[in-house]
Amino acid sequence: VPIASMVKTSAAYCSFAFLAWTSRRTVNAAWINNQAISLNQWNHHQRTFRSSAVRKMSEEATAGAGADATTATTTTTMTDVALNLDSVRQRMESACERSGRSMSSVQLVAVSKTKPSDLLMDAYNHGHRVFGENYVQELVGKAKELPNDIVWHFIGPLQSNKANLLVKSVIPNAAQLCVETVATIKLANKLNNAVASLIEEQKEDEEDKKKKKLLLDIFVQVNTSGEDTKSGVSPDGDAAVDLCKQIVETCPHLNLRGLMTIGAPGDVTAFRVLTRVRDEVTAALQMPSPLELSMGMSGDFEEAIENGATTIRVGSTIFGARDYSNKA
Repeated sequence: VPIASMVKTSAAYCSFAFLAWTSRRTVNAAWINNQAISLNQWNHHQRTFRSSAVRKMSEEATAGAGADATTATTTTTMTDVALNLDSVRQRMESACERSGRSMSSVQLVAVSKTKPSDLLMDAYNHGHRVFGENYVQELVGKAKELPNDIVWHFIGPLQSNKANLLVKSVIPNAAQLCVETVATIKLANKLNNAVASLIEEQKEDEEDKKKKKLLLDIFVQVNTSGEDTKSGVSPDGDAAVDLCKQIVETCPHLNLRGLMTIGAPGDVTAFRVLTRVRDEVTAALQMPSPLELSMGMSGDFEEAIENGATTIRVGSTIFGARDYSNKA
């Protein structure tokens, strides 16, 4: 074999051997690196698991020995809703005790606007049945999706052209609907006509005959703060009395349940103003019992209870901060 050929063969062999050695080093380094990454991931997983387990044990201990067995399998977010509900109820009870009232005299509306249905189901599975929404389309969708034994309160601005949609979409899918933001006779008439139309559409069987007796609960909204950004009739003069009188006399399918207000943040004088207006309306209409008072939210519901609230509307304290990114 020529020497030149042997030299070329040897050089080629050496190059191949060097490449193979280099490749093994690269592969080994990659393997070691992957193992390190996997170890880090494992350690992170273990830390996350331990942290989750500690939280879960703490939550189960708080819930008490009588808690449902399914609590152990719920997520932290789900458990937080239940814990938050319990906390609000405890604060309600304390406020009732301070004012010499029964806990049963105050209704808690869990305001779930912008929140997904699974969070509402967390509250539902914890025994809560009364929820509040601000947007017609959101309430319509949730009423169709969630159990039909829920009592829904609509607490947002309601355009009169949306009254028919709200009534006919929610009432058939709920235990009850209550509209808390009636501030004009025009809106009251639209709601009354929507209920009348729904009744006419019902079939003539025994179950539907019962539905023909339905009344839509409403609250008249009073602008106790006088802010331009707030809706509602004026608390001064006869505005509230006149509107309530018109509703009672001309809207047979509406049940005037009470008065509602959204006071200025931190201003509890709104509660006393609404109480005064309630007393004026009750006296003017010679009602057998006082109208209800819907007032108080997450930041002031305890003060509202101490000032006579019969309905409070609590949202972020139960469900957390809201996300308005998808709302117009």
